[in-house]
Amino acid sequence: MKRTFDLLALMLFGFIFATVIAGYVERDSLSALAQYYLEAVPRDLGAQNVVTGILITYRGFDTLGEVAVLFMVAASVGILLASGAGERPDEVGRDAAAGPSELVISGAEVILPMIFLFGAYVILNGHLSAGGGFQGGAVVASGVMLLLIARPSTLVNHGFLSVTESLAGVVYVTLGILGIVFAGGFLDSHIMPRGELGAFISAGAIPVISALLGIKVGAELSVVIDRFRS
Repeated sequence: MKRTFDLLALMLFGFIFATVIAGYVERDSLSALAQYYLEAVPRDLGAQNVVTGILITYRGFDTLGEVAVLFMVAASVGILLASGAGERPDEVGRDAAAGPSELVISGAEVILPMIFLFGAYVILNGHLSAGGGFQGGAVVASGVMLLLIARPSTLVNHGFLSVTESLAGVVYVTLGILGIVFAGGFLDSHIMPRGELGAFISAGAIPVISALLGIKVGAELSVVIDRFRS
């Protein structure tokens, strides 16, 4: 009976997905809304990357909510997976004789600086090309994960990361409030000079906000990664 039910459910989902795929039609031109934002973001915000301009400025409150959700996830994981007092990460559920190979250690020493540099590049150039705070922060956290794989005995300073993340959050919200007071709304990037379109220093406060997001995301994900090795 159970197998029959599973088969019927599988056939139903297959029919639904087949219907969706069959009804898909690729657009030959941009929608009116997409065309509006493609013109408005460079003109009003001075940002070449339209997606970053929308996420940071036009959807500022929504981005704040996403950051808050990520913070709650990091805090929850920290509570659930926190090691006991006096326990070292390399002593919790790990065979002391087994460790990373020389290839992993040597490779990490070569690749890690490039990962962190690329993460910083993605964060700082989010207003010019594909990237931004969320993407760059994830890249930096992946570097931390590689470091913990290559050097299991590495101790991550959760206190420092927590303070850094909290300060970035405070400055982020402060910039949002300044946007309400001195510009047109929460996280309005016009609180800083727009600059020249395409220049590194441009798009008003968007690069600063993106950097703060990168710091928060990188710190929070790094703590989550470190907790999972406990």
